[in-house]
Amino acid sequence: MSTPVKTAPPTPAEASNRVQVSWTTRLLGRPEIGALVAAIVIFIFFLIVAPAFRTPASFFTVLYQASTIGIVAVAVGMLMIGGEFDLSAGVLVTSAGLLNGMLCYQLGLNLWVGVIISLAFCLGVGFTNGYLVMRTGIPSFLITLGTFFVLQGANLGVTKLVTGSVSSPNISQMDGYTTLNFIFAHEFKIGPVSLSITVIWWLLFVFLSAWILQRTKIGNWIFAVGGNAASARAVGVPVTRAKIGLFMTVSFLCWFTGMHYLYRFNTLQAGNGVGNEFLYIIAAVVGGTLLTGGYGNAWGVAIGAFIFGMTSLCIVYAGWDPNWFKAFLGVMLLLAVMVNLYVKRLSTLRKVG
Repeated sequence: MSTPVKTAPPTPAEASNRVQVSWTTRLLGRPEIGALVAAIVIFIFFLIVAPAFRTPASFFTVLYQASTIGIVAVAVGMLMIGGEFDLSAGVLVTSAGLLNGMLCYQLGLNLWVGVIISLAFCLGVGFTNGYLVMRTGIPSFLITLGTFFVLQGANLGVTKLVTGSVSSPNISQMDGYTTLNFIFAHEFKIGPVSLSITVIWWLLFVFLSAWILQRTKIGNWIFAVGGNAASARAVGVPVTRAKIGLFMTVSFLCWFTGMHYLYRFNTLQAGNGVGNEFLYIIAAVVGGTLLTGGYGNAWGVAIGAFIFGMTSLCIVYAGWDPNWFKAFLGVMLLLAVMVNLYVKRLSTLRKVG
């Protein structure tokens, strides 16, 4: 006679302390959701009050305007997620174009040579910014502010010394111009409207940034060094290399945008770019990037740049005084900071446990 085997009663499942949140809370916890709602509201508003905005040509012009800020803002957003700032980005764009144009014009070089030298110069500036920040421990705000003044003075002083004016020479007849104009400033005809190639480049850079941040080890490093650099270093994250790489990424996209301006307009004013560094930061903050680092994404930065492009032009389309644009930027920045803090709390709540 067989003896029945007694089975042990099932162990009760261990209670989870994870907070359950609704899908709406999860949606609101995404960094870019506040910017997306704002973009939709502003878009509808200007459709109503600015009849000129209702044409395809106007919309494509808005996309172009957004792309000229959005390309650099992609890198600035990544840098801010990494916990740093770069106030030299605006004038570095102009420095890149001036160096390429004046060097080749004065020495009779093919413009491709100037492109390479300009790229090396910009990457050197980015490396220097990152190295000084990490080596000295001085906040990046101060290091890059110093770089801003050096570049601003050099742009004006060197340009006037070499050309006798504050603008670079016209390069449209020089060797290499046609190919470089196609790469950096070509416009595609789509029916009755034109699409600037910078819009395509902008979207490619946004996709690349989103992939790096969300799908790669480097993206994890960026969030880690922005959240807590000391803890990141303790678990083996190469903090110094990561931050220097972020500064060099900003300088690379500054170079790219400088090439666009040079080959679109054939000449540059040495005083251009001052103040654009704030537009890059505002686009990132409006897009959900926290000023304290460790939080944000590329899609939000892209939406922030689109809001900038849409507003800067639609105020004109509506027939208003363009000076109101600066007031709008201030209001948007304040609202974005408050919304971002709220979204951050929701994100933290979602990760409890």
